[in-house]
Amino acid sequence: MTAKVLLVDDDREVREALGQTLELADLAPILAGSYLAAKDHISPRFDGVIVTDIRMPGRDGFHLLERAREIDAELPVILLTGEGDIPMAVRAMEQGAHGFLEKPCDPKALVATVRQALDLRAEVLAQRRAHAASVTGDAAARMLVGRSAQAE
Repeated sequence: MTAKVLLVDDDREVREALGQTLELADLAPILAGSYLAAKDHISPRFDGVIVTDIRMPGRDGFHLLERAREIDAELPVILLTGEGDIPMAVRAMEQGAHGFLEKPCDPKALVATVRQALDLRAEVLAQRRAHAASVTGDAAARMLVGRSAQAE
């Protein structure tokens, strides 16, 4: 299972503390301090998830969510904020966020939400690999359902 977490927060101390929390949970955080520093990590092949602060100078977490959704609509993005309210949470979910957590967040809740998102990401990527394998190779083999000595 993948364990990469692109963690984006403009506050260095918060970013490092959250990164340490993820490391202690045997996850592999990739720390970024801004939208610009994070955006180049996002691709359809990125085998992790994104955790981003909403309020940041310049482009914020909603911009990063939008960018991630444009590149791969199935890439889980978890939004964090220290100044959340219900309309903001609703907006996040309407725009496709996987989760919405308020800072300071309980480390167990953060790790549980990240692990759930990572499991989902692993399933999506496995389905993509299976689909790619099913449309390549021997055409006759693609028509066979199941595997047996007779089929081989």
